[in-house]
Amino acid sequence: MPRVIAYMLLITDPGREREIINEIRMIKAVSECRAVYGEFDIFVELEVPDLTILDGIVTQVRQIPGVAHSKTLVGSP
Repeated sequence: MPRVIAYMLLITDPGREREIINEIRMIKAVSECRAVYGEFDIFVELEVPDLTILDGIVTQVRQIPGVAHSKTLVGSP
């Protein structure tokens, strides 16, 4: 079954990275989540069956306290 691979790049409030990473890692669709250096603070890789589920997960991540900004990239097959 085809899967949708997506990447989220997050900017967080200073000092909140670790707690946000721990919360994101509890989401079943997350295949990778790590702190990164540079413009963004956290990189998240998601694997979901369709865009409807991706939309729900993106909304869930954006609502985590301390997430200030996000960009979502959907991989091309």
